Amino acid sequence: MALLLEEIIRSVEALLKLRNRNKKPYVDPNLDPVLLVPGIAGSILNAVDHESGKEERVWVRIFGADHEFRTKMWSRFDPSTGKTISLDPKTSIVVPQDRAGLHAIDVLDPDLIIGRESVFYFHEMIVEMLGWGFEEGKTLFGFGYDFRQSNRLQETMDEFAKKLEIVYKASGEKKINLISHSMGGLLVKCFMALHSDIFEKYVQNWIAIAAPFRGAPGYIASSLLNGMSFVNGWEQNFFVSKWSMHQLLIECPSIYELMCCPYFKWEHPPVLELWREKQSNDEDESSDVYLESYRSLESLEVFTKSLSNNIADYCGKSIDLSFNWKIMEWAHKTKQVLASAKLPSQVKFYNIYGTHLETPHSVCYGNEKMPVKDLTNLRYFQPTYICVDGDGTVPVESAMADGLEAVARVGVPGEHRGILNDHRVFRMLKKWLNVGEPDPYYNPINDYVILPTTFEMEKYHENGLEVASVKESWDIISDDNNISTAGSRISSISLSQPGNDQNPQAEARATLTVEPQNDGTQHVKLNAVSVSVDA
Repeated sequence: MALLLEEIIRSVEALLKLRNRNKKPYVDPNLDPVLLVPGIAGSILNAVDHESGKEERVWVRIFGADHEFRTKMWSRFDPSTGKTISLDPKTSIVVPQDRAGLHAIDVLDPDLIIGRESVFYFHEMIVEMLGWGFEEGKTLFGFGYDFRQSNRLQETMDEFAKKLEIVYKASGEKKINLISHSMGGLLVKCFMALHSDIFEKYVQNWIAIAAPFRGAPGYIASSLLNGMSFVNGWEQNFFVSKWSMHQLLIECPSIYELMCCPYFKWEHPPVLELWREKQSNDEDESSDVYLESYRSLESLEVFTKSLSNNIADYCGKSIDLSFNWKIMEWAHKTKQVLASAKLPSQVKFYNIYGTHLETPHSVCYGNEKMPVKDLTNLRYFQPTYICVDGDGTVPVESAMADGLEAVARVGVPGEHRGILNDHRVFRMLKKWLNVGEPDPYYNPINDYVILPTTFEMEKYHENGLEVASVKESWDIISDDNNISTAGSRISSISLSQPGNDQNPQAEARATLTVEPQNDGTQHVKLNAVSVSVDA
């Protein structure tokens, strides 16, 4: 009981230090530098006017967003360079570099006040790491990029190499800890495959969070056919429309690179399903409804037909935005680059992935009562999903299949973006980044971690009698296949202490319950009560 009370007191003291704004921020000069790499749509993008040099934020902005987004962000793919180029010839897209690159990946719309949490990206993690002693521009940096582009675009690779060198020199030539999120993991892996010598020179650890190493099949398939929304709730009324986003995605190499990896040995291969109508030869013109199913490569023909007459109006000019096979060929080569990546022997790799959420795996359009009659109308249908375990966007199976020799792969219950501010993830990062004192709750054995989940304490003191109760729980994640799932195991502990001049008479009783879960984890609950009587 004393150890538990001491732990709580330390935590409160640490919190009070962080909240005291009159004191200078705590800086630990001994920390190794960290570079944060976001995923798709995770960087602020500005449009720079070529004549005036004026910069205007076009991603993300909530109010007045759609017009500027269509004007400045819509683009066309150039197969000769692998780059998608903005349709507006008067502007170029750039990433702001303020705060050592952190501004672009922190709060994506700094002007938003109400509902600001909806545009947080790395914000909570940055705040947490500053509290650990990291310092912007010396030990904490960000790498924002034009997420429309391919993850292996040479221009992006050159910028990333330059960023690694800047971080290395700014931190006193200390090797770097990379923390990537989502598609940022594919960018890092492409760089590692194409520039392994530079990667090995500057990087000591790479921590990938929620990376779609084998794609996000259900989510991306529906995005290419229907578009996607990046905010929910009332903000959607002011944000970029789903249709405008759809037209952008069709010309984005990055989206094609996130499609299902067809050569990966999926436990259950993702499919695209269509309820179709077959006309019979009867005079009553009745029809039969049947279900078609397409594997990933077969489904490309469906994408082609459904987007064959997709025309958008750009500043009064009609442009053809059909399924782009040139981008598809480019994306296929990107997947080959990703498959060839090898982890340098001196670099440690860690993989954190989200679990416990229904995650789109296969997509179905139409139903028995309303079949798909014309594939060109497919983009107007509401998709339904066949889901698997994951973070709501990336299936566990894809996130775990990094193809690298990992020090640890750890599943954390959480949502794709929300996992970036999960206290269990913070606990793991502190361990792997060697921040502060060693964490007594963490076991560094591969795929084995003990995660505190809840803590409750109550105390009652009156007339010389003191009663204290504690409830605490942990999740134990392990790859041990021998963990029993037969049922709960309950143990009890009793301690007593006779009273003397220095200490009151006391007695404590505790019950420990271990509950095996269906996903192979164990949930551990402690209920303890202590009673002491003043002498």
